[in-house]
Amino acid sequence: MSVTVGKLKFLDSQQFMADSLANLVKYNTDFPISSQYGAERKGVYPYEYMDSWERFEEPLPPKQRFYSTLNESGIKDEEYQHALDVWEKYSCENMGNYHDIYLRSDVVLLADVFQSFRKMAIEYYGLDPANFYTAPGLSWSALLKKTNAQLDLLTEYDMYRFMEDGIRGGVCGPSRRYARANNPAVEYDPEKPTTYIFYLDANNLYGWAMSQYLPVRDFEWDTVRPIDFYMQVGKEEDKGYVLEVDMEYPEHLHDEHDEFPLAPEAIEIPFQQLSPLQKQMCPGYKPYRKLTMNLMDKKKYVVHYRNLQFYVKHGMRVKKIHRVLKFTQEPWMRSYIDFNTKKRTAAKNDFEKNLFKLMNNSVFGKTMENIRKRVSIKIASTREEAEAYVSQPGFVRYVEMLNFYVIHMKRANLFLNKPVYTGFTVLDLSKLLMYEFYYDKLKPKYGDRCRLLYTDTDSLILEVQTEDVYQDCVEDIDEYDTSGYPKEHFLYSAKNKKVIGKMKDEMLAVSSDTLAAAASFLIADTPLQ
Repeated sequence: MSVTVGKLKFLDSQQFMADSLANLVKYNTDFPISSQYGAERKGVYPYEYMDSWERFEEPLPPKQRFYSTLNESGIKDEEYQHALDVWEKYSCENMGNYHDIYLRSDVVLLADVFQSFRKMAIEYYGLDPANFYTAPGLSWSALLKKTNAQLDLLTEYDMYRFMEDGIRGGVCGPSRRYARANNPAVEYDPEKPTTYIFYLDANNLYGWAMSQYLPVRDFEWDTVRPIDFYMQVGKEEDKGYVLEVDMEYPEHLHDEHDEFPLAPEAIEIPFQQLSPLQKQMCPGYKPYRKLTMNLMDKKKYVVHYRNLQFYVKHGMRVKKIHRVLKFTQEPWMRSYIDFNTKKRTAAKNDFEKNLFKLMNNSVFGKTMENIRKRVSIKIASTREEAEAYVSQPGFVRYVEMLNFYVIHMKRANLFLNKPVYTGFTVLDLSKLLMYEFYYDKLKPKYGDRCRLLYTDTDSLILEVQTEDVYQDCVEDIDEYDTSGYPKEHFLYSAKNKKVIGKMKDEMLAVSSDTLAAAASFLIADTPLQ
């Protein structure tokens, strides 16, 4: 979103840097504009106290008046002292003076932060954020500029819809409602099995997926072949495939897979499938489409060939192949992802780290942008002008404000010109990495002694029955990024620092005591030595 007045264009900085101004100022190191106004840090303001015009004539209120019921916190002594210093430095006579200085400092601080952001973007990507509306738009242009990639657009509507039907977001949900660890680092009962709650997170999961071989061109419907053919296609072959299949989930797999079912799908869960308690709690339940992990058979399931290989390898059966889309694939995003990852690892401050993280993370959204959700907003200054819009077929609704009419219209024409096949593939492959780590690495090692408690797209919270889960990691150290551990910890290594696709311990070797999945939380206890 932007507002243009003459030669001035107003952009929303939150679309580029979503953090609070206070944090952005902490990250930034250069303040040439703010220094001219003596404003090199974020000030404080008694928002709730300023509830009338008369307050602007009053002196600075006491510290307790800066309390925020929204944040349920006040300000620190040091922050209040800063407010007193500002009051004295600028000879404020009342809150009106302080108010103006506070607003001016916010403006100049944001100007410095955005200027730093612009300088870095120009230096590393040759692009000026001021020419874009959002971070995804900026990062997408940076990606195309750095890789010089030529992507085919899907010109056949059925192909576009085919890929759209396969887009499924990240899975999230608890597999167990409650778990309690039992090991020497927490409350320990030696008469019971030794167990740990282990919280793992994949480094830049989408970045890893974007570094794989992805569709680029030569899209065509292919002749359906036997499933054995697709099982033999390598992950770095010149040609790749997306299939629409019917799959059976054999009953003998249900107990084995009940914690982390394969092939998640967006479905409407009927009232009949709710538990007795759920039926009692939600008598007026209305089904709605939701991404779920389930053990049901799949009908016309659109899936990337690498995921299909994994599902079949782990016991699912392909009953029918309806359609196959063939394409040329290349690791075309890899150089861009690697560039940002290396720059982030070598960054000297948090501002640089956040930029390179943003440029990797935000580019993914552009690969699966839903053009259908774009809207057109018209502003009419007269009733007659507004009625002209209201009478059009694309009219949705209007709001009257400040003697203007703001009209929400559907777009008359849609150009389906986004590479949705990239977004689809990235989402499918990101699920594959999590499945592979759980079923091909953890389960063979621990068997039934490893249970999944909770998953959230790029993380796994596990209950592991073993004498020492951290000692177990030694033999699989290459699977983990342990650079976040204390340097004196026996697992510490910088070898895999920020390496995409590697698992890191979110608790940083702090033993977790309890997980309750109704409102999933971890209670941290004693650090491991």
